[in-house]
Amino acid sequence: MSIHRTFTSFPSSSSQWKYDVFLSFRGEDTRKGFTDHLYTALEHQGITTFREDLELQKGMAISPQILTAIEESRFALIVLSRNYASSTWCLDELVTILECMEETKTVLPIFYDVDPSDVRKQTGTVAEAFIKHEERFVDDAKKVRKWRAAFKKIANLSGWNSKDWYESKLVKDIAEVLRRKLLFSSVENQIVGIDSRLKPINLLLGAGVDDVRFVGIWGVGGIGKTTIARVVHERISNEFEFSIFIGNVRNIVEKGGLVSLQKQLLSGIWMTKDDISNLHEGAMIIRRVLCQKKVLLILDDVNHFEQLESVAGNHEWFGCGSRVLITTRNEHLLIKHGVERRFQVKGLKSEDALQLFTWKAFKKDYPEKYYLILSNHIVSYVKGLPLALEVLGSFLHGRGLSEWNSTLGKLGVCNLEIFEALKISYDGLDDNEKKMFLDIACFFNGKDKDRVIEACDVSAVVILEVLIERSLVKILGGRLWMHDSLQEMGRQIILREFPDEPGRCSRLWFREDADHVLSKNTGTEAIEGIVLHPADPGAQVHANAKSFSKMVKLRYLKISNVSIYNGLEDLPNSLRILKWTGYPLTYFPPHFNPEKLLELKMCHSYIKHFRMGTKPLHNLKTIKLSHSLNLVSTPNFKGMPNLEVLILEGCTRLFEVDPSIQVLERLTLLNLKDCKNLAHLPSSVGCLKSLKVLNLFGCSRLTILPEELGYIECLEELDVSRTSIRELPSSIGRLKGLTLMNLKDCKYFMHLPTSVNGLKCLKVLNLSGCTRLHELPEELGHVECLEKLDVSGTTILLELLASLVREVSNLFLLGKSLT
Repeated sequence: MSIHRTFTSFPSSSSQWKYDVFLSFRGEDTRKGFTDHLYTALEHQGITTFREDLELQKGMAISPQILTAIEESRFALIVLSRNYASSTWCLDELVTILECMEETKTVLPIFYDVDPSDVRKQTGTVAEAFIKHEERFVDDAKKVRKWRAAFKKIANLSGWNSKDWYESKLVKDIAEVLRRKLLFSSVENQIVGIDSRLKPINLLLGAGVDDVRFVGIWGVGGIGKTTIARVVHERISNEFEFSIFIGNVRNIVEKGGLVSLQKQLLSGIWMTKDDISNLHEGAMIIRRVLCQKKVLLILDDVNHFEQLESVAGNHEWFGCGSRVLITTRNEHLLIKHGVERRFQVKGLKSEDALQLFTWKAFKKDYPEKYYLILSNHIVSYVKGLPLALEVLGSFLHGRGLSEWNSTLGKLGVCNLEIFEALKISYDGLDDNEKKMFLDIACFFNGKDKDRVIEACDVSAVVILEVLIERSLVKILGGRLWMHDSLQEMGRQIILREFPDEPGRCSRLWFREDADHVLSKNTGTEAIEGIVLHPADPGAQVHANAKSFSKMVKLRYLKISNVSIYNGLEDLPNSLRILKWTGYPLTYFPPHFNPEKLLELKMCHSYIKHFRMGTKPLHNLKTIKLSHSLNLVSTPNFKGMPNLEVLILEGCTRLFEVDPSIQVLERLTLLNLKDCKNLAHLPSSVGCLKSLKVLNLFGCSRLTILPEELGYIECLEELDVSRTSIRELPSSIGRLKGLTLMNLKDCKYFMHLPTSVNGLKCLKVLNLSGCTRLHELPEELGHVECLEKLDVSGTTILLELLASLVREVSNLFLLGKSLT
């Protein structure tokens, strides 16, 4: 288990790459199967992937769009399938990729259902393809030679052979390898001094020893514990059956409790997160799953003993050769848990500290003339603390001698407190930059980058680049990441403004502060955000009619367990995000007109009629009112044309969807699951031209689907399980992109229309529990992409099923045996 590979740090979001991965594939071979699964897995990992549209491949030559995408991609995945070599488009694409990506380690082949030796030696189907090309391009032999050379080159690169894997595991491994490569691909942010720091940890880990070991890494915030843990994970994770890195343990538990931490661990080994109902059950599942497995488990930023007990109780929870690596600021926590192998991370050595600082300050390995003495002084002041070196170096980049001397003076006065050292960079921000920094520190750390940019002002993209350049924020997997020491500094800045007057603070996140402000009406126009994490049912916040009346600048409100006395007169019209779980009133305040509102999430509310002011909500993109049991009707949608997500799951009294839904041309998700009183859908749903997912599961009064359903041209998933429909509209065959159709337990469903042969992309069809369904149309045999058909609980004749299986070669039949 020796550690010997070189390692580089997290990539900068300001890099030249627009895409993380360019996906090259033969459309007719894998587009609707393997490549689609791979693309989805990459996207789920936050990996931005370019996959060309079907229309782009109709031309003879590589389009400028494709060429640009290749040049702007960090890595390329080449899916070498059986007919890849027969496509001149694919071959030209491959040549272009190899020309653009000079470093061959960035091009990764996947030999999918093809022998790598056939690619290398150009035999078999590859030979047949090239013979045809030579006949066709007899006057352009140079072109074919180029293609042959590219094929030989790609065959000699390290990649994957699909014959060695189950497909689901292959997809998972490719996505994980790409995630790690992207995470550590930047040469610019090379980790200084990492090898010397790893030596004692390698000894504690004990390479090649089959016992179970718990190793603790402890030290002050910003000293580099997380970085060391990530390096260890990157370098040795492939030597374990399961490798799980759980970052920000403290934040996970603060937001969702110990059970959420257990769920996070199990999701790391592809188990469903919903299997755990309590801590004891979670501990039993973890122990049962991992006790016979060789596991690498890394728990980063642990701050309570109970966190270790819940996911790594003792050595017996893990199989032989397992390693549990824990990072924390508290050595006593490790001692209490019986972790005997402990290592204290100390500051960087002087030469390493100077190298890191100068790289940030000057973008090279040595200081500029006249700055060497100043650099040494600053490095000496911060005692080799990597976070402070990065932040101060980034802050001083491009500044003159006077500003350097001023910064040095501030460090001398503040007596080396990490807070003050980091705050120097914060003080150098302008007002808008400070505002976004504090928003991230208080509310958005770990959140999706694009969502945060939308929630902030229009200049958020530019401001975020400034924060990244100053080393105050990083982008990891499409999410914002701020070091916990910087987050604590940001929060301390807020708390120090008015230590005894929370109503005058700009942001509130402590439940007791929010309770004081809302119950005593001490809120002022200074408050811009109130975001409280879910708490125990008994931890209530109290409010009254005038609680929000003075908060005219409130942008973010995320609360739960709030009791209101005497109704509610106002909610601020300045709100951009409103998430109020269990909203206790049946109405919105009469003068509530939040024109800037982006998200409205009020699950388990008491809202009866959705009426909100008179002004249009052009910015509103998400409405989620799940399990609002009083809701009887949807809003009139005419004032919210940009809505993308509408979730009304479990609104059991909802009886109608307003016909104005037709204006929602950008709606991608409509979830009406378990709306048991909904009797019909308006025909205007046919105008939802962007809709991808329609969920009508459990709408038991629904007997008919509108004929216009077939005009939702982008629809990919349709779930009408446990409804009372008897048939599908004949227009269903127009849904060319539909991949999943679920009719499970539709007790009155009697037949599929012959138009199902138009469902060219359908992969999964669930007819289980359709007790009145006796036959299938012959046309279903023309659905060549069908992979899974569940007919359990039906009375369909075996002869019909046998014929269907013969016609659809990749079909997996559930519920009936043909033998």
